[in-house]
Amino acid sequence: MSETRALGPQETGGDPAGTAYSTAEHIRLAETHSAHNYAPLPVVVAEGDGAWVTDVEGRRYLDCLAGYSAVNFGHRNPELVAAARQQLERVTLTSRAFYHDRFAPFVTALAGLAGKGRVLPMNSGAEAVETAVKVSRRWAYDVKGVPPDQATIVVAGGNFHGRTTTIVSFSDDPDAYGGYGPYTPGFRTVPYGDADAAAEAVDSTTAAILVEPVQGEAGVIVPPPDYLPRLRELCDRNRVLLIADEVQSGLGRTGTVRACEHTGVVPDAYLFGKALGGGILPVSAMVADEDVLGVVKPGQHGSTFGGNPMACALGSTVVRMLRDGPYLDNARRLGELLRTRLKEFEGRGAVSTRCIGLWAGIDVAPELATGRRMCELLAERGVLVKDTHGSTIRLSPPLVVSEDDLDWGLDQISAVLTELGADA
Repeated sequence: MSETRALGPQETGGDPAGTAYSTAEHIRLAETHSAHNYAPLPVVVAEGDGAWVTDVEGRRYLDCLAGYSAVNFGHRNPELVAAARQQLERVTLTSRAFYHDRFAPFVTALAGLAGKGRVLPMNSGAEAVETAVKVSRRWAYDVKGVPPDQATIVVAGGNFHGRTTTIVSFSDDPDAYGGYGPYTPGFRTVPYGDADAAAEAVDSTTAAILVEPVQGEAGVIVPPPDYLPRLRELCDRNRVLLIADEVQSGLGRTGTVRACEHTGVVPDAYLFGKALGGGILPVSAMVADEDVLGVVKPGQHGSTFGGNPMACALGSTVVRMLRDGPYLDNARRLGELLRTRLKEFEGRGAVSTRCIGLWAGIDVAPELATGRRMCELLAERGVLVKDTHGSTIRLSPPLVVSEDDLDWGLDQISAVLTELGADA
């Protein structure tokens, strides 16, 4: 499954005149002419199909990252590609100055999928979070009666909600916030998974508790089972909004449409992104009822591209695929295989593992390797994963991955851990 497929020179990877570049030349030019805000693995992808990608020199890799869940439905999913092509032939952008014929079907479908009444579409996941911050504050002033400019939002330590100035203001990752002050006030950070600490942070000024049902960037951290239910009770007692950032965890990744379903919690608002665009366009949304989103009036918030015809065509297709396709079943079924196989690594190179649906974190013993080194060694074996925070790696393969391919990918992780242990 890791064999090289000779593609020949890749014109798609060359300059506008069609010159083909080698991997080394691609990387040299990228490092010369792009800002160094990422440190990619030395892989230059030219094609993708399902759970596999192929680089400019014809080597195939099992994609076990899936664009941080943006590619949940696989690369070049035929249904999504068809929806995009059809819309390209019609209209791609009108702005929200007018209605268009893809908008109503999309917001109706997504509202129904989430069990809410209204949708405010944006583009990136960070924009969805920014929307939630603005709506929460507006709700606090207009509905709850918090004095002007005093609204606070409780957030969790270890969070990752995006990289805008406001969002990094409540990050505790120095790489995310360092050097970007002065920071936006109004946020209170408490430990993730600690409902008692959240209760201590809530007072009469609190507009919302913003939380990831599962923390992806932190290493796929699953909170205690009573955490979200206790937050829900806390919000109900104190007239506070509970907002679930499901940008990574939602739309199938954990085997459910919403990760909140695992504990039966219904928040006041969901934030969706990544997979909502089918891995083709950035599409995001805040989804809530009228009593929350109704505080936003014309001219108070918006986006030229938010809710554009192409985004709505893809988003509607994603909703239909989640309802009618095998994706949730695949995530649950293969998630059990993933959970079982991960246990084999504990004590033989992995300090601990975590898994929910088709999403996992592996804490590699620091004395064996950093997470980055693990990713490099796995790439050499034809598996793409991403590290985070020291020696932790994350797995989030497309929900279309086959059982055999997933098993093979896990075999490569096992082999790398064995080799590192032998070298130690």
